[in-house]
Amino acid sequence: MRVFIFLAALLCGLPSLAASRCDVNVATQRVDLDQVSLAYQSIGRASDPALLLVMGLGGQLIHWPDEVVVALCEQGFRVIRYDNRDVGLSAWRQAPGSANLTFEALRYKLGLPVAAPYSLTDMAADGLGLMDALQVQNFHVLGVSMGGMIAQHMAAMAPRRVESLTLIMSTSGAAGLPAPSETLVQLLSRRGAANREAALEQQADLLAALGSPMVVDDRQALLHQAAVAYDRAFNPEGVKRQIMAIMAEPSRVALLNQLQVPTLVVHGTADPLLPVMHGVHLAAHIRGSQLKLIPGLAHRFQEAFKEPLLGAVLPYLQQHREDTSHWAQLESAQVPNVL
Repeated sequence: MRVFIFLAALLCGLPSLAASRCDVNVATQRVDLDQVSLAYQSIGRASDPALLLVMGLGGQLIHWPDEVVVALCEQGFRVIRYDNRDVGLSAWRQAPGSANLTFEALRYKLGLPVAAPYSLTDMAADGLGLMDALQVQNFHVLGVSMGGMIAQHMAAMAPRRVESLTLIMSTSGAAGLPAPSETLVQLLSRRGAANREAALEQQADLLAALGSPMVVDDRQALLHQAAVAYDRAFNPEGVKRQIMAIMAEPSRVALLNQLQVPTLVVHGTADPLLPVMHGVHLAAHIRGSQLKLIPGLAHRFQEAFKEPLLGAVLPYLQQHREDTSHWAQLESAQVPNVL
């Protein structure tokens, strides 16, 4: 009878144990690297396979929807999300170089080299440094937009550590791919708000422009989302430096052609910033990659597309959660690990 009571108590407690294991309200912690101090959260058991989430331009770790993080954790992953350098609660240990976005944007339009205070490879090294500090040797990487570009570099820099790549709304950076509209570029470049209210209106405008034409946004919801991010951290100069890092980046096609990491590319057919051919081209240059196109998805996480996104990503990650078969290919090819 005592055994029965114990088992019943254990079974009744399982939902709460699972909720506790995947609690997104865990404390935000910090790790010091050479140049930056990165803010991060680790959700799930330390013994589970690690999944590193890499956010896009100007995005903070809170921009990963909590319900998506929970879904990933419940798949058996230790989910690690962090603030990239120059955003959120991450901070500089060494001051970045000066930057003039207007001047460098003009050079970019003229096809001239862009001088940025740091590169996307520097940002990839940040993510790898975070995993070093957490003593995580092997891990999966999921990157969105600029985070997908950073993730590509991670896989090239540490091919024996990255077990799989999931690239959402990202690009190869190759010349000749469809450009975003000039209106959207202008919205991305607006960083001169005089006060909090103006900054929130600007961000809401940008979020609306990045959304799907199939979805009617609630303006108050967009303003609330902007307010949460603003009140956590507001660093428009940092976003300018991230933009410059993207502009200074050459095509990654040669890098992609050499990758041997299992890769899933997910892209929306209605993406206004990186039109769908960016995803098609990206997948075409990664050997053995899978491509999932989601009708109507634009360049933002929106509730209407949560299920299609999870439907594309979760089965793929579950398939590769414990799969290290690609390591044998790396050994036979003798790919150097530069880290």
